[in-house]
Amino acid sequence: MSRAQLIDQIKLKKSFLCVGLDTNIEKIPGFLKEYPDPVFEFNKRIIDATKDLCIAYKPNAAFYEARGVKGLLSLIATEQYIPKDCLSIIDAKRGDIGNTSDNYARAFFDKEASGMDFDAITVTPYMGNDSVTPYLKYDGKWVIILALTSSVGSKDFQYLNTGDGYLYETVIKKANSWAGTDRIMYVVGATKSTEFTDIRKHAPDNFLLVPGVGAQGGSLQDVCQYGMTKDCGLIVNSSRGIIYASSGKDFAEAARAEAFKLQQQMQQELEKAGVV
Repeated sequence: MSRAQLIDQIKLKKSFLCVGLDTNIEKIPGFLKEYPDPVFEFNKRIIDATKDLCIAYKPNAAFYEARGVKGLLSLIATEQYIPKDCLSIIDAKRGDIGNTSDNYARAFFDKEASGMDFDAITVTPYMGNDSVTPYLKYDGKWVIILALTSSVGSKDFQYLNTGDGYLYETVIKKANSWAGTDRIMYVVGATKSTEFTDIRKHAPDNFLLVPGVGAQGGSLQDVCQYGMTKDCGLIVNSSRGIIYASSGKDFAEAARAEAFKLQQQMQQELEKAGVV
């Protein structure tokens, strides 16, 4: 999905919601265990219930890899089921160099090799450009670089003073030299909303993937106040608050209700900012 197509979807759906498919087989409704692939059945119903309210889906690789071959088959089936008008993000947070990164990219971007053809991947930049550029070899694919996270441990490294600002600012400034705003996004936690002003000084037009709204305590209004651009520039993720809204047979309907609440709030923010 190109930047223009992403912006079109935001305006069409009046939403910048990403539904995180952090699907834990131990948390899904028990009746789904009767299906050949319970995780995919769960994801399929969540997608069917929310696809008109969101512009992206983000499976977290760990929840699938932890189940071995069965989990990978669920992930492949899920990627193939995500509608083409929604950005598909694999939240893998890979961070290695050379042939290793080449093969990670192949795993998630090369359908002939792996069966998966995600639009975007999250990457940790600690090892420098070697850990990012292999993904940029795939035309049209997005690399979403960890910049400033909501984690407690973010202060361990991300706020280190480099003499030219914080380390997370150095990451953004350097990564901007590797590709443009049509290929690179940044992960910025919703609980860091007041830092969005500083981030926008270095990444005024990049899209930001923002986890942490809802269950983690982030404020959608604050994120929009400090981070929204003329093109929206935000993809706000919600995982647990949507997919685990109910543990009963009505889980898909409950997920839609929670997604609708967020979409309505997002529509207000988009209208307030003049994006739609």
